[in-house]
Amino acid sequence: MEVNIAIGFLALLGFLLLCWLLTDSIWTLIQAFKAHIMPYLQGPAEDLVTKFGSWAVVTGSTDGIGKAYALELAKRGVNIVLISRNQNKLQDVAKEIESKCNVKTKIIVADFSKGQPVFDNIAMELHGISVGILVNNVGCQYSYPMYLAEVPEQELWDIVNVNIGATTMMTRMILPQMQARKRGAIINVSSGSELQPLPLMTVYAASKVFVKSFSDALRYEYQKDGITIQHLSPLFVNTKMNAFSHRLQVTSFFVPDATTYAQNAVNTLGKVNTTTGYWAHGIQYFLTVIPPVWIRTWIGGLMNQIFRKDYFRSKPTKL
Repeated sequence: MEVNIAIGFLALLGFLLLCWLLTDSIWTLIQAFKAHIMPYLQGPAEDLVTKFGSWAVVTGSTDGIGKAYALELAKRGVNIVLISRNQNKLQDVAKEIESKCNVKTKIIVADFSKGQPVFDNIAMELHGISVGILVNNVGCQYSYPMYLAEVPEQELWDIVNVNIGATTMMTRMILPQMQARKRGAIINVSSGSELQPLPLMTVYAASKVFVKSFSDALRYEYQKDGITIQHLSPLFVNTKMNAFSHRLQVTSFFVPDATTYAQNAVNTLGKVNTTTGYWAHGIQYFLTVIPPVWIRTWIGGLMNQIFRKDYFRSKPTKL
């Protein structure tokens, strides 16, 4: 009798687990359909200015995803505030946007690795600008896959100040005006490295876990105010941030260039709260989360060992 009860209990437990897995998978597929298929079935792109506001702030906007995302927003008629640390690059991107799109731009020079002091100047520069969209894109990555003791101390502080500090403080700065207007969107750009502990990029991956948790909790706090909090989790994109391996510097089906990624990501804004931003990355994400965390961690470490070897092979041999 006891054996039958135990078997029945295990069968019920297995059935409930199967239901949970199926429900989770179906929900993921529904979200993917909303993010990547529905925008093409609904006709003209949504008017972001009407929905969120006429100005967007994009951090880390002189290269890669940040620059491409700013250009894509500008194509939708949104005025752009570009924030980055290189004034010459900022001016070049502002000129490019204004020449291609009939919008206004403003540039703010800020090095987020310097921490708290930069935010007072940013707040002053943004005074009087009604920000409808904030894109927390600025990020700092390891120069190449390294063991923790190898990473320069300043590089670790930069990751903390940029990936965590900038996202937190820019959000805190912009939220009150969105809250007062009862509309707005905050897009926090994370990374697929959030899916598991990532050996040889330990601190970088941990900082992206922060971005995910921060976004999910923030959405709960401000959903009553009509503010969209979107968490973007791209996998590999062909940008200079991944220049440590030649494998990631070739545009492909699963490694899009920044322009392709941004076009897809902007299409998901207002459609889903959490997304990879790019449909092929969505497939990778879905397959990645199937194995248990320890297997993902092991695979991530193995991949970074390969990328580490790629980096050292690319360095000129000293005679």
